[in-house]
Amino acid sequence: MAIAGRLANYLVAQDADFDVLSHPHSSTSLETAQLAHVPGDRIAKSVVLEDERGYLLAVLPASCKVDLGEIHRQTRRNLGLATEYELSTLFEDCEPGAIPPFGSVYNLETFVDDSLAEQTDIYFEAGDHEQLIHVSGETFEALMGEAQHAGFSRHC
Repeated sequence: MAIAGRLANYLVAQDADFDVLSHPHSSTSLETAQLAHVPGDRIAKSVVLEDERGYLLAVLPASCKVDLGEIHRQTRRNLGLATEYELSTLFEDCEPGAIPPFGSVYNLETFVDDSLAEQTDIYFEAGDHEQLIHVSGETFEALMGEAQHAGFSRHC
């Protein structure tokens, strides 16, 4: 599969400087890190949360887990994980579980974990389980646009 269409259009529209890194098929973001030989702290994984108000995209390092209590405290929302069906509806141009980190491309509110700002290079899903997009930390921050930044993850 190629880069997800909406993601590709966004990267081109933003004139982003990026590379594509191919790797063997993976099932989890930590497995992706291992197979791609990239530290888990540099892979921005996307976790879709939902409540009665709608969806929220949480972006954090692959080596971490979302602290739902902290997200609740910061957003004042009782968020839980979205279902596989919801993900397939929201991200029609992506394989299940291979969600890019730019919620604005999919009309989702986005929270980015503060720890990603410490990275000089960031990798993220291209929309499938065999390619990562690589950008500089500076480019990643620019691409995140209006996303809110907060500390809401804990290391696995």
